[in-house]
Amino acid sequence: MHIEILVEDSSGEKLLAILLPRLLGSQGNPHTWRLHSYKGIGRIPRGLTTKADPAKRILLDQLPRLLRGYSKTPGIDAVVVVLDADKRDCAEFLCELGAVVQSCQPQAPKTLFRLAIEEIEAWYLGDREALLAAYPRARQNILDRYAQDSICDTWQLLADAIYPGGAAAIQKAGWPLPGQVKHEWAAKIGPMMELERNVSPSFGKLRDGLRRLVAQYSHPTYRAANSKES
Repeated sequence: MHIEILVEDSSGEKLLAILLPRLLGSQGNPHTWRLHSYKGIGRIPRGLTTKADPAKRILLDQLPRLLRGYSKTPGIDAVVVVLDADKRDCAEFLCELGAVVQSCQPQAPKTLFRLAIEEIEAWYLGDREALLAAYPRARQNILDRYAQDSICDTWQLLADAIYPGGAAAIQKAGWPLPGQVKHEWAAKIGPMMELERNVSPSFGKLRDGLRRLVAQYSHPTYRAANSKES
């Protein structure tokens, strides 16, 4: 099975590059995937017609065009889109995303959306053991006040727990420090994470959704149906 995976920023891509081989097996054995990072989430265009400049690489701005393109591309079995929910209503957001897939009918690619609640940093906080292995001097009192997958300015809370001077120091320094710090978190915490230990519900949905996706593809009935279609 080949999967195209779209993620809204490069730090998320870095984390997924670490985790995907544990979820799907080594590249090509038996599944293959390709990661694409973007420079922000953007918004779904009105009328589901992409007018934004593709060179700007804003994910939702380009999503209708991307899915329509994938639907016409041989060799792509599924598309997975990983996004921060931020402060959106998740049910409404997923409905809006589903409408983009429906607009590609009758040739929509198999598409799986997964949301990090509120931000991908929730997945680091969902594995406290991995986080402390990477940052043993993390401020426990700050970690202890985190309610998993809550809407609480998640990345700032994590920064307050593990970065000297906390989120205020990162924000004061400005770009590119926020991006650099998030890359560091992916590089240091990601290798320590255990798939089954993570208590983040949104991480669990990513993990279990990917497993179901490849299991469905491997099922003989699915393979036979798709062989007849081709």
